[in-house]
Amino acid sequence: MLAAGTFLLTMSASAALGTLIEDSGWWWLCACVAAGVIGAGIGLRSLRLPVGLVGILQAGVLLLLLTFWFGGTTSIALLIPTWDTFGVFGELLAGAERTIQQQSVPAIVVPPLLFVLVLGVGLIALAADVLVQDVRRPAFAAVPMLVPIFIPGFVVEDGAEVIVLLFTAAAFLVLLRVDMRIRRRIELAHPAPGDEAVVIGPGRVPLASTLWATVGVATVGIVAASVLTASTPSISQSLLLGTDQSGVLFARGVSPFIDLGRDLRRPAATPAFAYTARDGDRPYFTLLTLDRFEGEVWGSTARAADSENTVDRMPRPVGLDPTVPAEERPIDVAVGDLRTTWLPVPYPTASIERLRGSWFWDRESLTVRSVDTSTSGQRYRINRLDVRPSADQLRGAGRVLPGAFEEYLALPEERPQVIRDTAAAVAGAAATPYDAAVAIQAYLRGSEFSYSVDAPVEEGYDGGGFDVIANFLELKEGYCVHFASTMAVFARELGIPSRISVGYTAGSPSGERIDNLSVVEVDSHDLHAWPELYFPGIGWTAFEPTPGRGTVPAYSRPQAAQTPVSPFTGSTSAPQTGRPDLDPERDLATGAGGGAGDPAAAVTRAAVLALVAVLIALGPAALRLGQRWSRRRRVRRGPGRAQAAWDEVRATARDLYAGGADTETPRAFAMHVAARPAFEGDAGAWLAELRNAVERERYGPPPDHVGGHGSAVAQVPPDELLRAVHEVRRALTEDAGFAARVRAVLLPASLLGTGSRRARGTALGA
Repeated sequence: MLAAGTFLLTMSASAALGTLIEDSGWWWLCACVAAGVIGAGIGLRSLRLPVGLVGILQAGVLLLLLTFWFGGTTSIALLIPTWDTFGVFGELLAGAERTIQQQSVPAIVVPPLLFVLVLGVGLIALAADVLVQDVRRPAFAAVPMLVPIFIPGFVVEDGAEVIVLLFTAAAFLVLLRVDMRIRRRIELAHPAPGDEAVVIGPGRVPLASTLWATVGVATVGIVAASVLTASTPSISQSLLLGTDQSGVLFARGVSPFIDLGRDLRRPAATPAFAYTARDGDRPYFTLLTLDRFEGEVWGSTARAADSENTVDRMPRPVGLDPTVPAEERPIDVAVGDLRTTWLPVPYPTASIERLRGSWFWDRESLTVRSVDTSTSGQRYRINRLDVRPSADQLRGAGRVLPGAFEEYLALPEERPQVIRDTAAAVAGAAATPYDAAVAIQAYLRGSEFSYSVDAPVEEGYDGGGFDVIANFLELKEGYCVHFASTMAVFARELGIPSRISVGYTAGSPSGERIDNLSVVEVDSHDLHAWPELYFPGIGWTAFEPTPGRGTVPAYSRPQAAQTPVSPFTGSTSAPQTGRPDLDPERDLATGAGGGAGDPAAAVTRAAVLALVAVLIALGPAALRLGQRWSRRRRVRRGPGRAQAAWDEVRATARDLYAGGADTETPRAFAMHVAARPAFEGDAGAWLAELRNAVERERYGPPPDHVGGHGSAVAQVPPDELLRAVHEVRRALTEDAGFAARVRAVLLPASLLGTGSRRARGTALGA
């Protein structure tokens, strides 16, 4: 029964992690491993092995189970680990650290994350089973359960689900009740020397003896978990888990446009990746799509990775009609030191092969990100979908239906009037959305505007906000961020859905050829931002409003061609462009990348986890201290002063394992304790005084008893009772060893039971 209660408690508490993890398959595997660990304990104890050996052997069983599920071919007979097996475990742990940093919630259960979940639940089950079965302190089994219960409170705003907390509390109550009933039967059937065996009912134990203590402990646990969940701020976005928001790619919390501007002014470029493709096949490579406003700054909509969105086959782009020419073309990419969780891919891409790690596409933008690795050192093949709309097809696309793509049309209410006026003047009279887009692009690429990385800083309008756009329209100097932001905002002003892509232009040919394919090199100067506009039947379509950068798509130059042409037919590697967060030399790994990580974030995360661990470890000591203060108040204010003082002495003896069964009368307990060397002097006299006081209070006449002389205990001053408690506690502590003292502080056994009530019930029953 105790083993079943331990298993129920372990799996109920582990279910709290369900708010962070996708699907439920992980829970069943954890349940199998927990059942194996706890079941092994049952079998080992039936062999009457030494108590200390059982836990060690259970740990061995856990290792065998981990080897069976995760060791693979490195193990012997799928169960016995080898040195290579531990190497696999180390790789899984490292991968789990990366996936915890990179994933958003609900997280996809990739193998490294599953390994950590199974290992963690197995260790929790082992610790709980040892505390319940070997240490015989089931109340302390709640301590390891706090780990899965508290973790959601640090990751998501709502924390663990209330229903899970209730089930966990109920399981804890069941475990305590089972233990209490078993223990009471043993103690009542086998009393201490000098006491009589007591049978209360036909094999029953009174509920009142343990019910309220059990309910109290469970209530404290529920309240503590709920308060911590509600009051602790979520730290997932910066410390524990990633998000799909711009905070992942631009981890330092600085606007990506500000960072891009800083990188544009760097004189030296750093390599990013190289690719081989057919001559003339030179696409842009998208990393991240910005599609909404955070205040007046562009940001990326937060969407958790979907485990079904694997890159071996990606969907057809949203809105692309089958009549639009589209052809798959392979591109082989070799990444050097670039470290980011966002994969450089052309839009749209049909499939990706040969990637290491777990990569998933976003359902809206078709951007690709990893949940457990980075781009560093990747070699992969992209089968990109070369979409070639004609100008006539774009012109005939018409407008989006009212209410459709509403999020891609949203603009803040308060924005400079110059933006509205300029958009209307430039393209307000256009016959179709396509003509409006072409007019905006032509306006921004016209002779009035010039490319400059210095003017925005000198004039104080660096970035991509609305005030920045207003200043840019006045001074007409800026870099890709200003041009892309302005065109995207103008498009929304005119009812055309828009977004901004951040990534790389096509790069520069290296002159090298492999299998008659050109090798193109892409570096940090090729980093770029460009707008994409949506046209029904065509889908998201890129434009190039930045003069001197990249390549103007042929379909956006209606006078040049009326037949289907490839949107990007060449490459212009212009002066420096880029962003520090995407630059390996600028430590991209500070974000969700797979590098060394931000030292400050790592230190903060470690400090938070250490603080939680310390608070959990000191929880029993804090409860015991509160119990002691409560009894001191009872001694000073009454009634039941002597009983409160006696309860504290008995509790101290239990904490120090100084003996004395719960069923002992005060006199029997005093005799047992007084035999210790520390009580040969004054401490023995103080103990006798406390014993006499509690006996008079229990069995003597009440103070207002007719014909009596008043309760003798009422004449004992509270200060004298407190002095007696102090002296007895001091003697008990001096008589105990150092280990017993430490254990008494950190794991006070007296929190488990209600010894004085039991003793009193036994005496009355006798």
